[in-house]
Amino acid sequence: MIFPLVSWAAIYFVIWWITLFAILPFGMRTQLDAGEVIPGTEPSAPIRPRGWRIIGLTTLAATGVFLFVFWLLTQNHFTLDDVPFFPKFEQV
Repeated sequence: MIFPLVSWAAIYFVIWWITLFAILPFGMRTQLDAGEVIPGTEPSAPIRPRGWRIIGLTTLAATGVFLFVFWLLTQNHFTLDDVPFFPKFEQV
């Protein structure tokens, strides 16, 4: 029973991580964009990092994607037999 839970948690983590990098650049304003580069810092550093907001948006989006993937895989709408590059195995 624990293995399916760990597998689903791993799938959620991968989806969450990919979603984080998809959401990260949206709405980011850099010091260079604002024209206020602080000496000793990188000009591409964000003015306001918005860490908790990004984590929240990532969690919401990743949960939606995960629920869709979970539904797709558990309701037999998509199986490994549907993947075109796998050879067809005959049962013996």
